[in-house]
Amino acid sequence: MRFILVCLTLICANSVHAAEVRIKDLVEFDGVRGNDLIGYGLVVGLNGTGDGIRNAPFTEDIMSNILERLGVNVTGEQFRPRNVAAVLVTAELPPFARAGGRIDVTVSAIGDANSLLGGTLVMTPLNAADGLIYAVGQGTIIAGGASVEGDGATIVQGVPTAGVIPGGARVEREVPFDFTTLGEIRLALRSPDFTTAARIENTINSAFGHRVATMTDSGTVVLRVDATGTNSPAHALSAIETLTVEPEQRARVVVDQRSGTIVMGEDVRVSRVAVSQGNLTLRIEEVPIVVQPNPFAEGETIVVPRTRVGIEEEPGIGLAEVPEGTTLSEVVAGLNALGVSPRDMIDILKTIKAAGALHAEFVVR
Repeated sequence: MRFILVCLTLICANSVHAAEVRIKDLVEFDGVRGNDLIGYGLVVGLNGTGDGIRNAPFTEDIMSNILERLGVNVTGEQFRPRNVAAVLVTAELPPFARAGGRIDVTVSAIGDANSLLGGTLVMTPLNAADGLIYAVGQGTIIAGGASVEGDGATIVQGVPTAGVIPGGARVEREVPFDFTTLGEIRLALRSPDFTTAARIENTINSAFGHRVATMTDSGTVVLRVDATGTNSPAHALSAIETLTVEPEQRARVVVDQRSGTIVMGEDVRVSRVAVSQGNLTLRIEEVPIVVQPNPFAEGETIVVPRTRVGIEEEPGIGLAEVPEGTTLSEVVAGLNALGVSPRDMIDILKTIKAAGALHAEFVVR
């Protein structure tokens, strides 16, 4: 597996300050949120790649229910079509969605269907957490990937058992919420931080010329709508959401062990530390020998085991010194000076953290 060391920095060439970000990209506004929807439906029109009814009996049940609602009596009938598949349909009802509007839906097979390519989703009610129907989905599925199967081999590229229907659901019910009655709006930070919240508060108050926003904790800033002098909460949010703030982030090193990716934040610091690293390889090789009697002699053929065992120790980097880093570039230069492969960098960073020389939050995913 190829291991990659990725070091990201927000330091620009001519500036030591982080980039400023719009408030709308840093916070979630109270009351401005979506709602998750889910439904259970049937996809038809597949080219022999649908569910095996014997392995997915729930597909037969939903197909029978749909046909009976359409006036087709299938009681006692035995049908084994391969062009239908049972699916789960998911969608997100965006904030302030109105009846008659359209939203995108995602369709995923739950049986043993091989592909949803070319299928059509039959009318499927989509329910929210309260059990009420808020949208109805239907339409032709756009599925990615391909699946080819022969007598002796099968190849699948991508995920053909899941797809999307752009605008595939029509909103039938609106979420009962009157946004205009809010007297205060809470701004919830996506990454809670006291410094960032204080900067958002100061930026909003400076824009209006007086105190209209108050930081209550590291993740919340309260905006008083009446103090802004705007006509409604919507006007108040439109006046502040494009204001820019320089966010403050905790020093953090994120490691993805599956891909071997390492991402370092701008504020990562390393104290002066010495590191030694080497590799020990154990080799065990089985070379059995077949021993058999001479021609026309009595006896039997036997297999004599023979094992070769060896230990190889690769020369390490010795005891190398990583100087104290004051900037991210100096930290990266110090770690690269060790001369080790990126494959071993994760273990080195983990060990430096355990020694107390890495001053950053170490996150392993």
